[in-house]
Amino acid sequence: MKEGPDIAQIGALIGDPARANMLTALMGGRALTATELAGAAGITLQTASSHLSKLEAGGLLAQRKQGRHRYFALMDDEVGLLLEGLMGFAANRGFLRARPGPKDPALRKARVCYNHLAGDFGVRMLDRMVLDGHVAIEGDDAALTKSGEERMRQLGIDMDALHSQRRPVCRTCLDWSERRSHMAGSLGEALLSRFIDEGWARRSGESRAIHSRRPASALSATCFPCPTVNELSAADPAGQAAQVTASRRTLLRQTHQRPEAGARPTCTPG
Repeated sequence: MKEGPDIAQIGALIGDPARANMLTALMGGRALTATELAGAAGITLQTASSHLSKLEAGGLLAQRKQGRHRYFALMDDEVGLLLEGLMGFAANRGFLRARPGPKDPALRKARVCYNHLAGDFGVRMLDRMVLDGHVAIEGDDAALTKSGEERMRQLGIDMDALHSQRRPVCRTCLDWSERRSHMAGSLGEALLSRFIDEGWARRSGESRAIHSRRPASALSATCFPCPTVNELSAADPAGQAAQVTASRRTLLRQTHQRPEAGARPTCTPG
């Protein structure tokens, strides 16, 4: 008799195309009704109800009622990280949708990954924090340094509140479009909330895309200047920076503005 975790059950739950589409729709972090999820999956409401019951029983979804309406959301951060990891794995193995939709470029630029910032801007932000010594990375583990704590407090992040939570403050999450890590954990959520509250960014009403507002240039230049290719290479003498794709290197060069004397290079916000 075989023992251990049964990944077949989780795989079967996620592997159904309709259920996969519903789970993906919930990656935006918002609770949705069964009708909205049925539309996202392209199925009838009756069929969606059956799928939702299975996902809830499997510990992937949580349901809450408000008046006569029932809303569904991902159970917790672990489900969101699992789904984003599977997206990255699928992209790396070439399992992509037949034809990218018109919203794909916006999703690759900046999007919500359950409750934190993902896409090119999310990866850039983590790159900058590591290069500035604010975050220490060891394998898949991330930790906020003392200087990082001070920097986050300067940005208005309530670090005492984050430390009081049971979940990790810092956590890396594999980005499915960039194939590299962005910042997750309670800090990742707090930073995204801060950007939206300050008006630096806004959420799309139709997708997971995050759109920058004009004041976001201040965020890019002052808080998280885009790292240069030379900085990435110098910080990685083992040569892992060479794995950064040629397209990303080109993007970094194209988006850098010529800095003033003594200033850091900056780039157009994601």
